[in-house]
Amino acid sequence: LQLQASGGGLVQPGGSLRLSCTASGFTGLTFDDYAIGWFRQAPGKEREGVAFISTSGGAMRYAESAKGRFTISRDNTPNTVYLQMNSLKPEDTAVHYCAAAWVTLKTMMPRYADEYHYWGQGTQFTVSS
Repeated sequence: LQLQASGGGLVQPGGSLRLSCTASGFTGLTFDDYAIGWFRQAPGKEREGVAFISTSGGAMRYAESAKGRFTISRDNTPNTVYLQMNSLKPEDTAVHYCAAAWVTLKTMMPRYADEYHYWGQGTQFTVSS
């Protein structure tokens, strides 16, 4: 399974950005067998989870820093997960990664990086005026 993250760039504080994560290369499983998470890693900091979504997209979970500002969604037809980010702050600056976890229950949303089996290459965005 390969994950391709895109949508990074430069945005001003208070602005919005949407990241996309597209999956391909399935062998035996399909996109809706995987929960998806977005993680980020800022310079000098550990990787942290930002938002998570269940296989069907019916359940979502957010880090405290993302609640009320970020929305994760998925469209299983083009095998894509989105992260809509509003009211961006300079402290949101980071490399953002999407990751996929094969789960046995459709409502599961793993929250830790070591629970994820596949990772995208990361997309950088910077919040700065």
